[in-house]
Amino acid sequence: MTDKARENSGTIDTEEVARFSAMAEEWWDPAGKFKPLHKFNPVRLAYIKQEVCRRFDRDPKASDAFKGLRFLDIGCGGGLLCEPMARLGAEVVGADPSQTNIEIAKLHMRSSGLDIDYRTETAEALAAAGESFDVVLNMEVVEHVADVPLFLEATGSMVRPGGLMFVATINRTLKAYALAIVGAEFVLRWLPKGTHSYEKLVKPEEIETPLGQAGLTIIDRSGVSYNPLTDSWARSRDMDVNYMLLAENGEAAK
Repeated sequence: MTDKARENSGTIDTEEVARFSAMAEEWWDPAGKFKPLHKFNPVRLAYIKQEVCRRFDRDPKASDAFKGLRFLDIGCGGGLLCEPMARLGAEVVGADPSQTNIEIAKLHMRSSGLDIDYRTETAEALAAAGESFDVVLNMEVVEHVADVPLFLEATGSMVRPGGLMFVATINRTLKAYALAIVGAEFVLRWLPKGTHSYEKLVKPEEIETPLGQAGLTIIDRSGVSYNPLTDSWARSRDMDVNYMLLAENGEAAK
């Protein structure tokens, strides 16, 4: 670990921020370094839409199904999730500690004709400012932060009563090491080497406990598996590698 990494304060891991900043221009290239995320995105989007519409009694076929709902995409990167949420009518705040990522996200937003509130900001700063949201998207972020419990406490505190938090990450198992690190980074070269560190991968219980302390309850757990025959991802019961958790704050909104 470098001196720079040791100097991290709060939830920000400066080496992780630098790594993703260096790749920022490729966020919207479906054949670039974020190709696996583009492949993975349809599964995330379908799950989010299904559960948000169910929670807030919305018509999933409506073009403005999320109208009136306020979303936070924490660690938003180039905005791959922010833009679909905005297209569905949500008021979206996209936050990322990388200024480069935010600038790329803003450029793409303008070319898309959307209105998204992008901020170079941390989770704890947003929480300290009293921000609150109907839905918090915490997707593929926890494995890159310096302090997972603090990060989850901060993001969990921003979920409004009746609101939801989605968490997606990679499990810390030998199977995940073999497939998500050795396979994806060294054999298939889907991702740049060093994208993930095994010791920073997060087990489900390491997410559930801090969220519980923040007043959230896990209401759904789902694995996400890759099918090499169809070159596609789908939800599954296998949470050994990629998985998603859905948490709620209190009773369902009326």
